[in-house]
Amino acid sequence: MSRPVPADRGPERRGLVGPFSGRQIAVAVSAVGLVAVVLTVATAPIAAPAPSLAPAAPAATQYAVGPAGEGLAVGRRPPELALPGPDGSPVPAVTLAGEPVSLAGLRGNVVWVDFWASWCPPCRAEMPVLRDVYSRHRDDGFELVAVSVQESSADDVRRYVDAYEIEYPIVADLTGSIFRTWRVYGLPTQFLLDRDGTIRAIVQGPVDAETAEGLVAPLLAEHAAEPEATVAPAAASTAP
Repeated sequence: MSRPVPADRGPERRGLVGPFSGRQIAVAVSAVGLVAVVLTVATAPIAAPAPSLAPAAPAATQYAVGPAGEGLAVGRRPPELALPGPDGSPVPAVTLAGEPVSLAGLRGNVVWVDFWASWCPPCRAEMPVLRDVYSRHRDDGFELVAVSVQESSADDVRRYVDAYEIEYPIVADLTGSIFRTWRVYGLPTQFLLDRDGTIRAIVQGPVDAETAEGLVAPLLAEHAAEPEATVAPAAASTAP
């Protein structure tokens, strides 16, 4: 007895690669390509901006070194420039040159007190401005004292001062004593004192040349406008 012959089911269909069809392979290749593009973009280094030959300009804002709080007020006399002595009691601040400096000793001059740091970008940018205003008015009864704060050592400050040929006195406030007493919370911070030692202006942030001159010149002119004291001539005596 002969067996029935099965019906012809036609040739078996096969994919291009094993059981995968051409469409499936195309989708897989596209996905791999997309992942490669994303990884290339994500890991590519960011291009640096083109270098500029323009001189650095002071930044518009100061560098915050603490929470903002109520500081010294215009119209008041500030505390002395004092540092803690060996026994903890305050002693006059000493400049990098080893010379004591105090507001009492500067009385009679227009005094600019600048809180800054060598690592502070806006402080470094405005340094030429302070150097120029000091050079221009140092013989007119003007003094500038810069208090450097949050530095690792006085030698670090000294190297910076020597490199940029800064001539006005620098106090290295390594303990932050003056910084805290004057209630400073950002760098740079400027205090301008008149000849009586009274605060006449406070600037939170760096200054440009025009602003610096506009702060100093009027206070210097105040002294020049004051009339000189005159002594009345002695009355002629007559013999009785």
